[in-house]
Amino acid sequence: MRRDIPGPRHRRAGAGMTMRAGQTLTAIAALLAALLGPAPSWAQDGSAALQEAAVEPGLEAEVEGSSATPEGRGPVTNLPMPRFVSLKASEGNARRGPSLSHRIDWVFRHRDMPLRVTAEFGHWRRVEDREGAGGWVHYALVSGVRTVVVTADQAELRARDMAGAPVVARAMAGVIARLEQCGPDWCRIHAGGQRGWVEKTALWGVDADELVE
Repeated sequence: MRRDIPGPRHRRAGAGMTMRAGQTLTAIAALLAALLGPAPSWAQDGSAALQEAAVEPGLEAEVEGSSATPEGRGPVTNLPMPRFVSLKASEGNARRGPSLSHRIDWVFRHRDMPLRVTAEFGHWRRVEDREGAGGWVHYALVSGVRTVVVTADQAELRARDMAGAPVVARAMAGVIARLEQCGPDWCRIHAGGQRGWVEKTALWGVDADELVE
């Protein structure tokens, strides 16, 4: 039986946080609140002890130069760049610069959504979503687990990586799926308890010429 996989519903991330006793956990909670909390008009974050140093005006050129090396690698991680990652938390603040003192420009609100890393600076990664929105997020908010988002109005999940294969499910636009494998033209994804092969052109979160094993 074919199954339709609906797109995600927009919802507010919960603001509550469970804390245990102890000064160490209180400090951690303050940091998480700064990283994950809802975005005010202007950032009003955390204690000075937990904030990373703001980027001084003289370092702006260095931040601008934090994109890939000539070899196509990140200057901090030495991983390929640009590259795709996923949002580890249910909510993440994207800032104008790589520190907690910078204002929040954007808030990502879907756990596991794919993001593209375009720059690195210290513990911060500049990321963008499929519409190009984003900013600098702390590295603790992203994961190397690969996911994709369905961009076609309705993508058919097939039993094999060929156009004539049986359809096992359909995924609506906006569905976030785990990326399992990709060939030149098809990717195998897992979403809503269903697995199947989808044409790569119907997905965002994988490059057109990228192979995933």
